[in-house]
Amino acid sequence: MLSIIEQIKQGKLWDFHGGIHPAENKDLSNKSPIVNAGIPQELVLPLKQHIGSKGDIIVAVGDKVQKGQPLTQGDIAMCVPVHAPTSGTITAIEQRTTAHPSGLSDLCIVIAPDQQDTWCDKTTYADYEDRDPAELIDAIRLNGIAGLGGAGFPTARKLQGGLGNVDILIINAAECEPYITADDRLMRDYAEEVIEGVRILRHIISPKLTIIGIEDNKPEAIQALEQHVKEDDNILIRVVPTKYPSGSSKQLVKILTGREVPSQSRSTSVGVIMQNVGTAFAIKRAIIDGEPLIERVVTLTGEAFKERGNVFAMLGTPIAYLLDKFGYKADKKHPRVIIGGSLMGFTLPHSNVPITKMTNCILAPKRKELPLHTYEMACIRCSACADVCPSSLLPQQLQWYAKDQNYEKCEEYNLQDCIECGACAYVCPSEIPLVQYYRQAKAEIWARSQDEINAERARQRFEAKQARMDRDKAERENRFKKAAETRREEMAKTGGDDAVAAAIARVKAKQAAAQNEKPEVKPAVAAAIAAAKAKQAASAQGATSETLPDNSEMAKLREERKRQARERKAEKEAGESTTSASSNDSKKDAVAAAIARAKAKKAQQASEQKAPVADSVVENAEVDPKKAAITAAVARAKAKKEAQQAQSESTSEPVAETETVDPKKAAVAAAVARAKARKAAQQAQAQAQSEITPEPVAETEDVDPKKAAVAAAVARAKARKAAQQAEAQSETTSEPAAETETVDPKKATVAAAVARAKARKAAQQAQAQSETTPEPVAETEAVDPKKAAVAAAVARAKARKAAQQAEAQSETTSEPVAETDDVDPKKAAVAAVAAAVARAKARKAAQQAQAQSETTPEPVTETDDVDPKKAAVAAAVARAKARKAAQQAEAQSETTPEPVAETEAVDPKKAAVAAAVARAKARKAAQQAAKEQQNIEED
Repeated sequence: MLSIIEQIKQGKLWDFHGGIHPAENKDLSNKSPIVNAGIPQELVLPLKQHIGSKGDIIVAVGDKVQKGQPLTQGDIAMCVPVHAPTSGTITAIEQRTTAHPSGLSDLCIVIAPDQQDTWCDKTTYADYEDRDPAELIDAIRLNGIAGLGGAGFPTARKLQGGLGNVDILIINAAECEPYITADDRLMRDYAEEVIEGVRILRHIISPKLTIIGIEDNKPEAIQALEQHVKEDDNILIRVVPTKYPSGSSKQLVKILTGREVPSQSRSTSVGVIMQNVGTAFAIKRAIIDGEPLIERVVTLTGEAFKERGNVFAMLGTPIAYLLDKFGYKADKKHPRVIIGGSLMGFTLPHSNVPITKMTNCILAPKRKELPLHTYEMACIRCSACADVCPSSLLPQQLQWYAKDQNYEKCEEYNLQDCIECGACAYVCPSEIPLVQYYRQAKAEIWARSQDEINAERARQRFEAKQARMDRDKAERENRFKKAAETRREEMAKTGGDDAVAAAIARVKAKQAAAQNEKPEVKPAVAAAIAAAKAKQAASAQGATSETLPDNSEMAKLREERKRQARERKAEKEAGESTTSASSNDSKKDAVAAAIARAKAKKAQQASEQKAPVADSVVENAEVDPKKAAITAAVARAKAKKEAQQAQSESTSEPVAETETVDPKKAAVAAAVARAKARKAAQQAQAQAQSEITPEPVAETEDVDPKKAAVAAAVARAKARKAAQQAEAQSETTSEPAAETETVDPKKATVAAAVARAKARKAAQQAQAQSETTPEPVAETEAVDPKKAAVAAAVARAKARKAAQQAEAQSETTSEPVAETDDVDPKKAAVAAVAAAVARAKARKAAQQAQAQSETTPEPVTETDDVDPKKAAVAAAVARAKARKAAQQAEAQSETTPEPVAETEAVDPKKAAVAAAVARAKARKAAQQAAKEQQNIEED
C-alpha cells in the first residue's frame, strides 16, 4: 500500500463534507496589479493585531520614530510586536475603535507621519541557509509576523510547535472566499518572493514534502508559481477544485492529505503545518530584506468603489483614507463598508477604523449587489445548514442552544469546531444569522472559561500558600522541640536540673514566710509617730478656737504701694525713651535731661504726699467713722488717678502725626505751648490754694474749729506767695531762651506736642493731689459715719467737675494750632513777642487776685469766738473767688496771642527751645508749690 506522500505525489486529492459554490465576483479586483496606497496624514496602530497578548509599549507621546522601529516588545511566543509603518511623531496613545465584529475600542498608538519615510537600521539574514532555525524563528517573531490569511496566529509560535513534529508543509493559496483577490494578485506580481519565502520555511521546518494548494480559478497565479519553482526545491503545486470553504485550514488538509484534524486540535497534531501565501511573502521580506511587517496587500472591491483593485496599505491606515483615495461612493439608502468577504466579513460601525495584520479585504457593495437580510424568520428544520457545514456540525441545534444561552449544550455539540465560514447562513431559507449566534456564544464561553481558569489559579495559589505556612509552622515547632530537648540533656549532664529546682523551692519558701509574718514596729518609731499625731491634733484645735486677725487694711496698703512703684517705673521708662529719641542733638539731650529731672522730682513728691495718708489710715484703723472717711478719700484718689491715666493716653496719640510740619507752624505751636504751660501752673496753684486742708483726719478729734480755720487761711497765703515767686523766676528765665542755637523744625513740633500733653498731665495730677483730702472732715469734732459718706460723695462730684473743666480747656486751646497752615517766620516772631506780653498781663492779674484773697483771711485770727460752720463757709467763698479770678486771668491770656502777627523775625528753632525751657520751669514751680503745701500740712 502506498504512503500518503506517495499518493500525494501521484496527484490524489480528497474531499471534505459539505461546502457551497457562491458567486465568486473576483473579476472586479484581480485585473490590475498591486499599487501603493501612499502615506496618510495619521496612522492608528492597535497594540493587539493577532491572537495572543499585547506587547509592552516602549515609546512615549512626542517621540520621533523611524520606519520599521519597534513600538512594543514582548518576551513570550504569543506576543507579537508592532512597528512604525513610516517615520513620524507619536501624537497620542489612547483608545480607538479597532477592526473587530464587536466594534469595541482598544489601546492604540497614533503616529503623525513626516512624509520622509526614513528607515531605521535593518537586520538581514541573506545567508539564512547557514543559520540555525531557532535564530530564524526568533527573527520572524521580532519582525512582528502573524498569519495573514485572516486568523492572525503568531507565525513564530506555529513554527516552533511544528519543529520535529510535522512531515508535510502546506502553503495555502486557495483564497476561496468571494470578492477577495489579494493572494491571487500577490502570486501573480511577486511569485519569486513568495517561492523564496517558502524555501525559508522549508529550511526552518525541514518537511518531507511541501505542497502549494491553489484553486483552479487562478490560472495566471498557477503559471507564475510554476515558473519559479525548481526541481530540487521539492515543492508541489497542487490545483484543487473551487469549492467554498476549501481555503480553511482543516478542510485544505483534508483535501490535500486526506488527514482529518481532530476536534479542538490543530493541524500539527496530524503531522501537517500550514502557512498562508502572504505569510511566506512577509517572511521573505523580514529575513532577506530586514523589513518587519508594516504593510500588507488589501483588496478594494465592490460596486461602490470607482477604482477597484489591490493595494499595499500601511498598517494603521484609516479605511476612510482608502475610501476617499479610490473613489468610494456610498449607497444612498444603505451605505455599507465590510471588512473581509461577503460570507465571513463584518460591517464596520464607521470608516475611521485602521487596517490591521488580519485585514485582507474592504468590500463596499451596493444594495442590489449584496442584498440585506430583512428580518429573521423561524427555523423550518430543513437541514440545509447541516448539509453544507464543512465541519459536520448541527447548526440548527447550536443556534437553539446559543439563543437559549445553554452554553454547556453548545460545547457538547462541538461549537468550538465551527470555522464561522457562513455557509449555513448562506443557504438558510429563513435568513437566520447563524454565524452571529455562534460568535456570541463562543465569546461568552471563552469569558466563562477565563473566569474559571483565574479562579482555579487563585485556588491553587491559596492552597500552596496554606501548605507552605503549615510546613513552616511544623518545621518551627520541631526546631523548638529539638532545642528544648537538647537543653534538658545538657542540664541533666551538668546537674543543672537539680540546681534550678532548688532555686525555685527557695523562692517559694521566702514568699510563704513573708505572707505569714507580720511587720514589727520599733518602739522609737512608734513614739515619734504618736508625738507627730498629737502635735497635729493640738494645732488643729488651736486653729479652730482662735480667730484670725483682720489684715485687709494692710493688704490694701501693700497693693497701693505696689501700684505706686509700677507708676514710678512706667514714668522712668517713658523718660528713658524720650531721652533716647533725642540723643543725637546735644541741645535736645539737655532738654531731655531737664524733663527727666522734673519727672523724678514729681514722682518723689507724689510718693512723699501719699505716705502720710497711708500712715494716718493705719493709725485710725480702730475708729469706724474715721475709717469710713479715709476709705472714701482713698477711693476718690484711685478713681481720679485712673481717669487721669486714660486722659494722658488719649492726649499722647496725636504726637506721632506731627512728622512733617512747616517751621512757621512750629513757632506758633511753641508759643501756644508756653501759654498752656503757664495756664496749667496757675490752675494748679489756684486749686491748691482754695482746697488746701490738713490731711491727717485722725487728729481732728481734739482740735478747736477756730484754730483750724486760721491754719487753713495761713496755708493758703503761703502757697500763693510761693507760686508768685516761681512765676517771677520763670518770667526772667523764659525770655533769654529764645537766643539758643538752631533746632530742627520737625523735632520742635514734636517737642511742642509732647509739652502740651505733659502740661495737661501735670494739671490733672495737681488737681488729684489737691482733691484727695476730704474738706469737711477737719471741721467737725466728732464725725458721723453718714455725714462722712455724704462728704465723700460731694468731694467726688467736685473732682469730676474740675477734671471735666480742665479737659474742656485743653481741647479748646489745642485746636487753633492746626489752622496756622501758612505762617511766615516773621509773623511767628511777632506772635512770640505778643505771647510774652500776654503772659506778663496774665501774671499781673493773677497776682492782684492773690493779693485780694490774702487780705481776706486775716480777720479770722482776731475772732476768738467764731462759729465753726461760718468759718467753713467763709473759706469756701474765698476759694471760689480765687478760682474765678484765676479763670478770668487765663481767659485774658488765651485771647491775646492771636492778633499779634507783625513783629520782627525770630528763628523758629530758638522758639521751640524756649518753649521747652518754659515748660520745664513751669513744672519746677508746680513742684515747689506742692512741696511748700506739704510742709504747711506737716506744721
